[in-house]
Amino acid sequence: MITGGCLCGAIKYEITCPLQFSRNCHCSMCRKATGAAFATWAYVEVSNFRWVQGEEQLGQYQSSPEVTRTFCKVCGSTMQYVAKQAYQDAFGLALGTVDGDPGCKPMRHVMVGSKAPWFEITDHLPQSEEAAPNE
Repeated sequence: MITGGCLCGAIKYEITCPLQFSRNCHCSMCRKATGAAFATWAYVEVSNFRWVQGEEQLGQYQSSPEVTRTFCKVCGSTMQYVAKQAYQDAFGLALGTVDGDPGCKPMRHVMVGSKAPWFEITDHLPQSEEAAPNE
């Protein structure tokens, strides 16, 4: 079982399956949402995910017509990237919210066409100018 939560501990969750399709997203919205050079997301099937504590502390922001981002209302931790039209039964979980080893590593960098000009990608992961299909 994978567990995790927000910075202040108000929100906690459990996942009963391995995380998949982890990637570093360099789009401007992910950068703004996290305050970092990129956001690292891993995809989780809704049926394998459960809020254990603090779901009422979960705030939502619709960052585009297709995407809702969730965050802790107390500490501001980024939690989810929910794109219901593209992934009806899954969502992106902010990998940094996982307790301990998430059991996966990022597979690629996506949206590098809009990455921060002050950040240089120095690893050897594949890169996509835009979003990449799940693989």
